[in-house]
Amino acid sequence: MIPPGTVPLAPAHRPTLPYSAQGYTDSTSHLSEMESVSRISSLMDPVRDLTVEAAQAVGLSKSLKGGGSTSRSIPFAKLKALLDSRSDRDILEGLRKVVSMIYQNKPCLPYFSSVVKNVANPNLEIKKLVYIYLLHYAESDPDLALLSVNAIQKSLSDQNPQVRALALRTMSGMRVPVISQIVSLAIKRGVGDMSPHVRKAAAFAIPKCYNLDPNTLPQLLDYLSILLGDKQYFVVGPAVQTFLHICPDRIDLIHKHYTSLVKKLVDMDEWSQLATLRLLLFYSRRSFPQKTYKLTQVNKKGFYDDEPDEHVETGQVARALDPDLELFLKTCKSLLNSRSAAVVVSVTSCFLYLGTPEYLQEAVGPLVGLLRGSSEVQEVALCNIVLVSLAAPELFVPYASHFLLRSDDAPQIWKLKIELLTIIFPHAALHLKSIILCELEHFSHSSDPELIRESVQAIGRCAQTDPQNAHHCFRVLLNQISSFDNALVSEVLTVMRHLIQQDPVAHRKTVVRLARNLDRTTSPEARATIIWLVGEFASLDPDNDIAPDVLRILAKGFANESTSAKQQIVLLAAKVYLLHLQKTAGAAKEASTDAGEADLQENDQSATLDHPITKLWKYIQLLARYDTSYDLRDRARLFKASLSNPGSTQLASLLLLAPKPVPHAPSPSEARRGLVLGSTTLVIGKEIASVLGLPGYEELPDWVPEGQEPDPKLRNMIDPNDKEEYVSAASRNTSSIAASRRLDEAVREQGLEKVVAAGSARSGKPKTLDDWLQESDEEEEEEDSEEEDESGSETEGSTEDEGESEEGETEEETDEEDTPLQRGLVSN
Repeated sequence: MIPPGTVPLAPAHRPTLPYSAQGYTDSTSHLSEMESVSRISSLMDPVRDLTVEAAQAVGLSKSLKGGGSTSRSIPFAKLKALLDSRSDRDILEGLRKVVSMIYQNKPCLPYFSSVVKNVANPNLEIKKLVYIYLLHYAESDPDLALLSVNAIQKSLSDQNPQVRALALRTMSGMRVPVISQIVSLAIKRGVGDMSPHVRKAAAFAIPKCYNLDPNTLPQLLDYLSILLGDKQYFVVGPAVQTFLHICPDRIDLIHKHYTSLVKKLVDMDEWSQLATLRLLLFYSRRSFPQKTYKLTQVNKKGFYDDEPDEHVETGQVARALDPDLELFLKTCKSLLNSRSAAVVVSVTSCFLYLGTPEYLQEAVGPLVGLLRGSSEVQEVALCNIVLVSLAAPELFVPYASHFLLRSDDAPQIWKLKIELLTIIFPHAALHLKSIILCELEHFSHSSDPELIRESVQAIGRCAQTDPQNAHHCFRVLLNQISSFDNALVSEVLTVMRHLIQQDPVAHRKTVVRLARNLDRTTSPEARATIIWLVGEFASLDPDNDIAPDVLRILAKGFANESTSAKQQIVLLAAKVYLLHLQKTAGAAKEASTDAGEADLQENDQSATLDHPITKLWKYIQLLARYDTSYDLRDRARLFKASLSNPGSTQLASLLLLAPKPVPHAPSPSEARRGLVLGSTTLVIGKEIASVLGLPGYEELPDWVPEGQEPDPKLRNMIDPNDKEEYVSAASRNTSSIAASRRLDEAVREQGLEKVVAAGSARSGKPKTLDDWLQESDEEEEEEDSEEEDESGSETEGSTEDEGESEEGETEEETDEEDTPLQRGLVSN
């Protein structure tokens, strides 16, 4: 059916039916023209009906709009007359217009007295509209609102549970602090109501009453404790939400309801499941200590069956789960099939923060399955997947194909996918690693500069996290240097600089190869990076130093270089000159055997002044002196002053040749590592959440220390609202109890041990199924024979037997009647 408000298509613009609907199919092409026409007309009937229904819906929507227009123009006196009428029909019409004006954000407070006096109307529709009006305007006029409290209280004892629930919801939502005690009494009545819908309304009314008057908290906690143990799961869910709102730290109220909450978790709706999972997560961290045990393996197996095996500790440590905690985690497994993405994420958080890797592995598949949703769901799911992958990246390796980029992915989505590929890269197989690198290399040639930067940085992170395959990543980066894309080349060189600084000795040839590409590199940032690398690692291989030759080539085109490149050329010249001074001083000390110190200094100064490196240093200083950049001139002056005395280069060495810290590019989501899985702060970040002022975020509590946990016997208690005894999981070694064990427990509870023992002693041996069947057959034969004897005796002497039977009956009756009396006399 076409929804209301939809305009049907005109005949000229109405879409034609498909060929199958028109009757033109390959199998029926031999039919006559009349049959085709009749079939088309029969198939057009439902289309005609839909058109008629759409026209009716449009007429209805127009009439509603017309009613809205009349309500805009209806005078105050006329609308007030409708509300003051004695006819329910007029009152209902007036209330509808008033409610529509409320949702149009129009002032309706002048109608307060006329609306409130209809609160005692027995008509349910009128009562609902009056309650809606009270919820909006009771706070504006508390004195008049108090006049309706008495009528609402009477509705709490109505026979209709819907009216009782509606009255409780209205009374708690009126936001009049004077009636807080009345609301508390109404909640008390609602908690003990027979209808679960009223109890559900009472659960939602508790936080409203607490907001009205926080002093009512002690009595509200008593009501909440009763609702937490309710038999109906849709009452327990709102009770859990109320608990998280008013007293999230009172875990003592949860002990005796823990098992019932776990049992009802599967049947709750999605919102209640989210609240219960959050409650049980925080409860488990505060009630179950984190225990571990050492794994053992069989070192020597016993030869005979009665000979024990010899176990040896392996040194590995594993988590030991409390039986009650394990019961909760096993119940959560079925929620992984929920249609709600939030429930799946919440279950994953319980497995991550409470369970073992085996439980977390079962949640990975449903968590990755959330990527089939909309783009908004994909973004939230990827944020949570990244956080889980930081803790256990090897679990996501089989799902690597789900993280490959698509052409229609939004930027916030493909950024997270690239990050996931780099996280699982060290744990993937060799074939999968090559696929990831090919994927990143492909997107590094994209037209989007941001995607290029992210792809190249991802290749660098892959090389950092997996040193064994770093050469493969390096080869991919080196192939990008000859590209004509300046943004790509500059980003590649930045990443390569970080990788070279981690292991300079292994990349000496790489620096030489980069220097050869200076002639083809036009990007200012890329040229500056290459020049810095040449000067930084000039001292690694003094015999094959290419820094002086690179400086000589760059000095020719110094005037045409960019400012960043000029700064690096001046820095390179200072480093080359400093290394020359140190090398010259070292050679002079070795050669100073017989010559004097004065002659040695004169020879050193003459050799230094005549060396080509010294002339090149002076030439670069002269070029920088007349440059237009203030920063460049100041740097050249600083280097010249520090290298003015060839005999004292300690300060210049500390300034120019000091070891640089090794850069490390962590995953972009490292800052989210400590956030709670499934929270909004995880998706938008701490900074944005603090700016927006989002409330409700709570850090995950620490594990309770061993020995300070609550007594497990508190969870092994009888619920006063349920006849069933909730036994804790610690006393349940098996998931099901045998029927014989249940029978023994029932006999023990009823005190029939002696009767059963006497029967077994009389039988001498336990009866089998054949014995029981044989006894039942014998009993049936005896009953049949007794019936035949009775029928025969009745036909032979009916009169005598009847008299005797009557006398016997009277005697028996008198005996039975006298027995209690006699007993009473004897006792007296």
